[in-house]
Amino acid sequence: MPTTIRPTARVGAATAPVSYVKFSDKLTDSLNDIGKMIQDHKNMIDAIQEIALELTNSIGSLHTLTVKYAGIANNILDGLLPIAKGLPIIPKNILQLLINLESITQKIIDNQATTSKTITEVQSGLKTGDVNKIKGHAGALQSVTRTLTSILPKG
Repeated sequence: MPTTIRPTARVGAATAPVSYVKFSDKLTDSLNDIGKMIQDHKNMIDAIQEIALELTNSIGSLHTLTVKYAGIANNILDGLLPIAKGLPIIPKNILQLLINLESITQKIIDNQATTSKTITEVQSGLKTGDVNKIKGHAGALQSVTRTLTSILPKG
């Protein structure tokens, strides 16, 4: 909203009112608009946060389960592979399948600490509303995804 002011009078000059928009009024209007937009979308913002938190909870549970069974499978394969390699009756393709399976379980185990840390920290950021903490782990989550994708069988 424009404000009218009278300039200081100079000797012999006409004093016509000058109109201008105050910066503070413009900023206040902008902040009010932002506040209104946030209120208008509050339910959606909160729902997205809750879904993200549940997704990280689900991913954390799946990760725990995967690591547990990868450890069991890896222990079995560590004992079985030396025996299988020494038996000529084991077909080469089965032996290669066992070797590949042992490699996959080992990759899961090797990445366990990094993945757990990332999931925990993202959950913490979601619970506390710490956007910087969440943003800081976007790259780490992408790395976890790439690692999991590399483990998945092709085709």
